[in-house]
Amino acid sequence: MSAGHTNPSTDAEASVPEKTPGPQLTARKRPLLDRIPVISHVRQSVGLQRGMLVGGLVLLTVFVIVAIFAPWIAPYSWAQRSVDGVKFGTQQPPNPLNIWGTTVGGFDVFSRTIWGAQTAILAIICAIAFSIFLGIALGLLSGYFGGWLDRILVVIADAIYSFPSLLLAIVISIVISGGRSTLWSGILSTAIAITVVFVPQYFRVIRADVVRIKAEPFVESARVIGVPTHRILTRHVLRNSLRSIPVIVTLNASEALLTLAGLGFLGFGIDATAAAEWGYDLNRSVADASSGIWWTSIPPGLAIVLVVLGITLVGESLNDLSDPRLRRRRRAGGAA
Repeated sequence: MSAGHTNPSTDAEASVPEKTPGPQLTARKRPLLDRIPVISHVRQSVGLQRGMLVGGLVLLTVFVIVAIFAPWIAPYSWAQRSVDGVKFGTQQPPNPLNIWGTTVGGFDVFSRTIWGAQTAILAIICAIAFSIFLGIALGLLSGYFGGWLDRILVVIADAIYSFPSLLLAIVISIVISGGRSTLWSGILSTAIAITVVFVPQYFRVIRADVVRIKAEPFVESARVIGVPTHRILTRHVLRNSLRSIPVIVTLNASEALLTLAGLGFLGFGIDATAAAEWGYDLNRSVADASSGIWWTSIPPGLAIVLVVLGITLVGESLNDLSDPRLRRRRRAGGAA
């Protein structure tokens, strides 16, 4: 073959540009801050809603810090009536020894208010833990399997709505401790009463979501390829059914605190020497109000109001942020 002769096939191959691999499609991951529950809600909120959410979180953060560090913040124990052999006295106004005064029982008001945060947070945690696990489990099973189990659980849940939580807590308190409670028996009676009342709410919310999600194509596909039922329930159904739970948790927490305070105010709460409890202190200060003794009632009453206010602000903000229509409206407004 002569030097001037060229191979057509070789020229054709040389003229074809070398193919370069195109961009690979990768799954878009959400930023870490958008996956952390509380921080993501703060980032999504705007205007007054953000102010409400941040204000509620600040109140709850102070409440939790006070409850955790109560032994270091409170100058005295919740049932202490003297220091270095000097008795506090009863109904004493604020003074250097008792900065918020003393109660009719001779207890330091500031110390009992601080220690009361610890009792309140224990009652809230127990009530939420009992009701959330039972309600989610029953709602998951009822919504996924349906049939006679679903009908029975729905009827029971509807019947439980007729039980007033405070009345039920009084009955349970009498059964457990004869109406005068120690720390854990008082918290237990409150937690059981709140559990019975709030389980139907968790149950109905989870059941409604499970009934909707189990008909989705990805659940049907998992069932067809033989994925075990327990894995479908936990990985596919449960993970997509928990969006409304934070709102119910806030309602549950405030109801637990108010029920505990109601038991104490009516005389069925925790004994004063067993633990500090805001409702009990309000009960003992009722007669003081008519005598112009304000310092025994304002601190525990204000503590209840601020904690419930913080929980309510957070709950209302989470409820708004969980509405997809409001999220789309906010995004549209930001784009404009």
